[in-house]
Amino acid sequence: MPGRLLRRMTYQEQNKRMWDERVPIHVAGEFYDVAGWKAGRCSLQPFEAAELGSVEDKRLVHLQCHFGMDTLSWARRGAQVTGLDFSEPAIAAASKLAGEASLHARFVCADVFDAPAALGQRYDVVYTGIGALIWLHDIRRWAGVVRELLAPGGCLYLVECHPLTDVFEARSLTAQHDYFHDPAGTVWDEPGTYADQTAVTEANVSVEFRHPISDVLSALIEQGLVLELFHEHDHTAFARWPFMERHADGTFRLPAGIPRLPLLYSLRARLPA
Repeated sequence: MPGRLLRRMTYQEQNKRMWDERVPIHVAGEFYDVAGWKAGRCSLQPFEAAELGSVEDKRLVHLQCHFGMDTLSWARRGAQVTGLDFSEPAIAAASKLAGEASLHARFVCADVFDAPAALGQRYDVVYTGIGALIWLHDIRRWAGVVRELLAPGGCLYLVECHPLTDVFEARSLTAQHDYFHDPAGTVWDEPGTYADQTAVTEANVSVEFRHPISDVLSALIEQGLVLELFHEHDHTAFARWPFMERHADGTFRLPAGIPRLPLLYSLRARLPA
């Protein structure tokens, strides 16, 4: 209708539109290597199983699970897994992948902030993997969701990109952005995807939020969780800068001669029984 004002999309709607479009690109692309995973490759980082410990017969929920490959890697280790994501195409792809791998899993489509109501149960492990927290505007509210989902004695295990890396521009180690949280977020309008920068895409606007590690830790402590483990790692799962080198274990590291930076961090925090 002429003159009618169009409703502005929320940041969640913008991000969901972007992720919905990228699911089939990721499933079919070389970056995730779904064929290799089906043949037995583990998609988790080399240190994750050791840091979390045995998940045999434990109830594990993976928040913001994308198309479920990491979720199902925990299922291969004996966990009773549930994956949650806000993208319908992602959940459909995850369910399909579970069937193809003959793994039992429950996948639920819901916003992470709605997870307690959508899932209706508590878990021994709440797991969140690389690249999840930047899509959330309120880290304290997220920590409250984690607390609601944990059974007494259960733990959160988190692996995430180190927020220090977001300070630098995309192609060099030149500081460009603040380290500290900006409630308004950063709006990006970029084609392609980290998994395939040449991919043709239309939904290219997204909103990201930086969360300093101190904000994450403080939010969890406020919810009564007890920190058991915190590590920083000098490698990551993708080429954050074009000059990074891929190693035989699949990790990406800065070349020799460049001072090492923390690229990932991991933590385990437990809700007292």
